[in-house]
Amino acid sequence: MQKLVLVLVVVFLGFWMFTDPSGLADAGGSVGSTLVSWTGNLFDAVIDFVGEL
Repeated sequence: MQKLVLVLVVVFLGFWMFTDPSGLADAGGSVGSTLVSWTGNLFDAVIDFVGEL
């Protein structure tokens, strides 16, 4: 079952890459910037928590 899901995701991303490469790049950039923001917020929260101890 996991292999089927992985194959479907790869096929979907490949199709998206060939039909709308700029849309895929925009989505990837958006996801990347969101992850960086969440990681920064997590580290800030950990630093605040440790500082309060």
